[in-house]
Amino acid sequence: MGPLIDTPGSKIHCLYWKNCPGGLRDELKLVTWTMLNGELRPTYVQSRSRATRTRDSAPVMRHSFLEWLRLARWLHKRDITRLGDCTPEHWRAYATERTFSGCSRDHARRILGQLSDLWAFDQLSARPSGIGRPPWDVEGVDDYLPEEASTGGGENQTEPLNETVIGPLLTWAIFMVEDLADDILAAWAERRRLTARAEATKGTPASRAALEAYLLPLGARDDDLLPATVGDRGRVTLARTFIAATTGASLKQVDRFAVKHGLTRLAAQRPGPCPLEVPITGRIEGRPWKDYIDFDEAPVLMRCLAAAATIVILYLTGMRPQEVQGLRSGCCPNPEQNPDGTTPRHLIYSHHYKNVTDDDGNHVSAGEEREVPWVAIEPVVRAIRVLERMVPVGELLLSSAHQDFASRRPFRGALRAESLARRVEDFVAWANREADGHGLPQRVIPPDPLGAIGLARFRRTLAWHIARRPGGLVALAVQYGHMRAVLDARTSTGYGDRGRPGVHGVLDIETVRAAADTAASLLGRTAAGEKISGQAARRALTGALKAPRFEGTLTTRQAATKAAKFLARDGIVLFDNPDSFLICAFKRDTALCDPEPGATAPIQFACQLGCGNAVRTDAHAHALRDRADYLDRQAAHTPKPIGDRLRSNANRLRGIADAHDATAKPAEEVLT
Repeated sequence: MGPLIDTPGSKIHCLYWKNCPGGLRDELKLVTWTMLNGELRPTYVQSRSRATRTRDSAPVMRHSFLEWLRLARWLHKRDITRLGDCTPEHWRAYATERTFSGCSRDHARRILGQLSDLWAFDQLSARPSGIGRPPWDVEGVDDYLPEEASTGGGENQTEPLNETVIGPLLTWAIFMVEDLADDILAAWAERRRLTARAEATKGTPASRAALEAYLLPLGARDDDLLPATVGDRGRVTLARTFIAATTGASLKQVDRFAVKHGLTRLAAQRPGPCPLEVPITGRIEGRPWKDYIDFDEAPVLMRCLAAAATIVILYLTGMRPQEVQGLRSGCCPNPEQNPDGTTPRHLIYSHHYKNVTDDDGNHVSAGEEREVPWVAIEPVVRAIRVLERMVPVGELLLSSAHQDFASRRPFRGALRAESLARRVEDFVAWANREADGHGLPQRVIPPDPLGAIGLARFRRTLAWHIARRPGGLVALAVQYGHMRAVLDARTSTGYGDRGRPGVHGVLDIETVRAAADTAASLLGRTAAGEKISGQAARRALTGALKAPRFEGTLTTRQAATKAAKFLARDGIVLFDNPDSFLICAFKRDTALCDPEPGATAPIQFACQLGCGNAVRTDAHAHALRDRADYLDRQAAHTPKPIGDRLRSNANRLRGIADAHDATAKPAEEVLT
């Protein structure tokens, strides 16, 4: 399935047919071919859940194929050799056996959807098998699903890392990136130089003499150590490459000399170091962190350094692992200074892959560039710069080929998630060895009570810590790109709360306080004489008059309950949206931002022009014209294509402001 997979770091999936019953194989192959090369009918997709696509990703197709294969084996055991002979009774029996065998309700729903897709793709094939439509497509799926056992799902069920783990882990990662990277990269460059020299050197009588002068004294004395290395299988042997590069001999000369004098056996008995001649500048507690870096140690430290940089990026940006795997050299350019001499923050331009579809709703494996770049703080920028020193310009920062330091095999794509997870664990082991070696027990990274560190838990951990801070709800939304989390506590707390139910009363209170501030601001503006426009103007003013007022801080359980009830009052809770220059009197049924069912807040960064919930005052119209003027000034100093787009956007904003002026009314007139 390689041609269907463009996501960096993804496994290339294959479909194996050896376990498919022979009588059903040809029919199932045709349906599978139709799935791989075709698309579901739009009318079929529209009747499904919002997550259904006309064309899915390769991993999803593989899961569907495996479910079909399971069904085929089940039918074969019952002497059914044609898909067309699968009756509604067979469908019901198989569905009951599969969905009531201990799987969750969500998983059972996915299984039934995959089985329905088998029927749908069979209808599209060149030679339909005639398999009947699953009965749950007509009767509904509820009777075929187990009872709901828990709430939530997806990555939001991932547990955050324990505070005792993330503290020293992040400290060691930043320390390695900022204090040890130069030493490690210099050692790696020296190792590569020595390796290239050894491979290119031709043997001469002079080089043989130098080899004898270097090795014979070491082999003659019982207390001397021989330069040794550890092979792929853990066997200690003579460090032939290091010796060849050090003496100027060829590799063949070293091999012949070692056989003649039995040095391989002696090296295993008396293994010695292979110190690289690079200065040690890093310090731990004021002392050099190492006396030297060994020839064999350089690739191990490079793996740890790449893992440390990955940890810093994952945790201090909140990116999904796939997004980090897709980062390339040059993704975080140095910003240009502002006219006033200040320097803006670094931005990371990346691709995201989750739920990316084309105009027809088909899954796009290659993802798409994020519309809003990630904002990078200094430790993240330094981590990216370290990874950029490991790969060529424009290459993936976690390129499999360039991150294979030991063997330099010509892999393609980025390191896979499981490989990165193993490297994180290796980094933890290295950090703990260093802590023990330097007598720093307080810097040991303890095992996490909930298991392996993995990759997805960094994002979840940062979300939880942001949500604990006052006002953290808005910070969570900005950091993670879950735009509906800006003021929707029902969604955001599923991400930022340690509690299994995902209910966080404090965040509800913060949301209500923000809505109350918006209501007070609206009443203040209209009382000062500003006019108001929008289909929801009357509803917004009514809601503002009923909004609560807060003085001090409310943190009691009763206050949280009241806050949740207030947010559930659909249609009269006000949400300020300065980016769209409006106030949203959020009502789910009329919202054009496509909120989730049961949402109590708009998806503010998906605000659509013409939405019936939008309300504007004269201040918003003034801000729209100010923004339009700013875009015109920008357009004068940019290339023509970009300038034309900026001027077009400016004209659009002025048009919105003019529409407000033409329809706005005083509050008293709106309420009468």
